[in-house]
Amino acid sequence: MTSATPLGLRRSVGLADYTTWRVGGSAQWFAEPESALQLQALLAWAQAEGLPSLVIGAGSNLLVSDAGLEGLTLCNRRLQGAALDSSTGLIEAQAGEPIPSLARRAARAGLSGLEWSVGIPGTVGGAAVMNAGAQGGCTAEVLESVTVIEPHKPNQPFALRAGELDFAYRHSRLQEEPLVVLSARFRLNAGHDPAEVSRRTSSNLHSRTSTQPYQQPSCGSVFRNPEPQKAGQLIEALGLKGLSIGGAQVSPIHANFIVNTGAATAAEIDHLISAVQERIQAAHGITLHTEVKRLGPFKGIALAA
Repeated sequence: MTSATPLGLRRSVGLADYTTWRVGGSAQWFAEPESALQLQALLAWAQAEGLPSLVIGAGSNLLVSDAGLEGLTLCNRRLQGAALDSSTGLIEAQAGEPIPSLARRAARAGLSGLEWSVGIPGTVGGAAVMNAGAQGGCTAEVLESVTVIEPHKPNQPFALRAGELDFAYRHSRLQEEPLVVLSARFRLNAGHDPAEVSRRTSSNLHSRTSTQPYQQPSCGSVFRNPEPQKAGQLIEALGLKGLSIGGAQVSPIHANFIVNTGAATAAEIDHLISAVQERIQAAHGITLHTEVKRLGPFKGIALAA
């Protein structure tokens, strides 16, 4: 198979360009399907070849190993498109549709319910999987259903209602089962003043960009909040802002962000995550769980004396 194949398969594609941390090794096989049918065909190919398959979105909650990934990696960021009904508040969106652009479109249509999501650097599919949230809102509050497929049965899509997704804080059933999201249906509140919804949306974006390190590569929030406490506040209270391992640094702007200062490796980021967890555990007896998902093999790194 080569990049000239109808399926668009490519060998040994570096994944740093497909994650917001800008780190990661190469995918053994890689493709960016431009339709749900092409995605299904690619999954069928992997199944026939006996290869594992993985679907990623905007790469904003992923830490890909420097060793790369075996099998087939599919990036769904070209699976874009959304239909909005301003009278009913119903939205049908493809899995690769960026959440920020969908929030903007909804606001212009006078649809309220996604204002919180404008600063999230992810896709519709990723938001459903992670139950993404910010500014007091979350995906579970507005999602009606998702259409999914199983990688070993790629030609049999089926729908799951929100009540079947076991939503919890930054969690859904989609994290536990090998299901691939093709599209999602949202129900927003219709009939609002577009100017007012747009104002709230812009205000939420400003709040995030003014308090978070948007100018450097990161994955967004690294750790889940150990409610009622906030991970960032616990990390900052221990004086860990600015803590660095190689090119990975706990952001001086927001302590729940680890940024790539320019030449970080996935191993350095992984080691810094563990270092922060160890210090919080020692100081407070609290285990910080990550929002980010590690992909591929990770090993310890040698640190200079």
